[in-house]
Order: sequence, then structure tokens, then C-alpha cells
Amino acid sequence: MKIVSWNINSVRLRIEQVVKFLEEQQPDALCLQELKCPDEYFPHDAFEAAGYVHRHNHGMKSYNGVAIVSRLPFAETDIKHFCGKEDRRHCMVTFENGVELHNFYIPAGGDEPDPAINEKFAHKLSFIDEMTNWWSERRAANPDRKAVLVGDFNIAPSENDVWSHKQLLKVVSHTPVEVEILEKFRQSGDFIDAVRDVVPEPEKLFSWWSYRARDWRKSNKGRRLDHVWMTPNMAGTVR
Repeated sequence: MKIVSWNINSVRLRIEQVVKFLEEQQPDALCLQELKCPDEYFPHDAFEAAGYVHRHNHGMKSYNGVAIVSRLPFAETDIKHFCGKEDRRHCMVTFENGVELHNFYIPAGGDEPDPAINEKFAHKLSFIDEMTNWWSERRAANPDRKAVLVGDFNIAPSENDVWSHKQLLKVVSHTPVEVEILEKFRQSGDFIDAVRDVVPEPEKLFSWWSYRARDWRKSNKGRRLDHVWMTPNMAGTVR
């Protein structure tokens, strides 16, 4: 199964690029974050024409929103809200082979890494804490569950996931408190970092670069904010 995760930053604005990508890469499933699109305006026709006839979208106006589009049928679909907010940051499907696919868009957290003065950062930490408790309960209920978790986690956990560990220690996305809480979530499912399973450290690896850079390719000041995790019973299945 070929799975792709993409923070699209407006699915309607970039639907032509998405369809072109699908035609060229032919993934089995595409997970999108930051749809910025209410469900009633989701571009179903474009995905249908591209052969992605199975879709589970969970969007809202102006920001957030997640979706999974697939060539493979779904046995089940579901969503989960965290922190009492219906802000469209998670959706999941179960394929007919029993594998769950979860798509997350974890809050960015604002600019100031202090929950006492930054509500957005406090929300980010609470969100991941709830995710951890939720998955611990799911794992206890079904230890043999097979799952793949993808999405924009908005945290670069390793010093090799950022262009400068020292310069970003006090920058939201790479602070010690974020790294620690994300690791607790990873441990709640004993998840395997599938990307690092293929591209091991100490190789630098990024998935996001600032649009403010004049030449982002040349400066290469990136961070690995997007992740693919899987349950231990799926070890060895990634390439």
C-alpha cells in the first residue's frame, strides 16, 4: 500500500497540482491536512475523475481540516475531536485488510513557547496529551491493532530534524517540552517512526521550509514537521 501525506494549505486552491501528483505518483491513499474547505465544497468530482472514489473528508471554513482519499475501499470511517473543540484535526479509516489509517493536523502552537502566556501553545500541549491518553485506551482495548498514523505533527523531535538544533531550542516546534510530550505519545503506542526507519539518523531530513526564505532550496533551513508512524506489528513493511 502506497500512502502519501501532504499539508495542502487549501485543497481547492491547489486541486490541479493534487490531481497531477496523483496521476504521476499513483498512491493508494492520500492524506491531506489544512484543507481550508467546508465539507460541502470539497472537490469530490476532481478526485472521482482521478480514480479516488473513496473519500473521507472532515473540513471547515478558512482553516484546518483533514481528508483521506483512496483507490481502496473503506470498511469503516471515524473522526475524533480533542480538547472539546470541533476544529477538524483528525480523521481515520479502516481498510478491508484491517489496517487503520489516521490523519492528524496537530496545532502549530503560535509563536511563544510558554503555555502560561500563549493559549495556542497550551492548546497544542493539551491536544497531544489527550491524544496520548486516547491511544493508550485504544491499545489496551486491542493490543493487536494495526495502524498507520500520518500528518502534520508540527514538531521536529530530533536535532537531525532541524537545520540548527541550538538555534531552534526556544522556537515553537522544537522546544524540549514539545519533544518530550510527542515522545510520550509515541510511547503510548510504541510507534515506529517509519520515515527514520528508511532514512536513519544522523542524516538530516526536513519536510517544511519557510516561505519567507528568498531561496529556500539554497538556504535549506528546514524542519521535519510531517511524520509517518506505525504500530510495531507492521515493522518491516515500509520501503
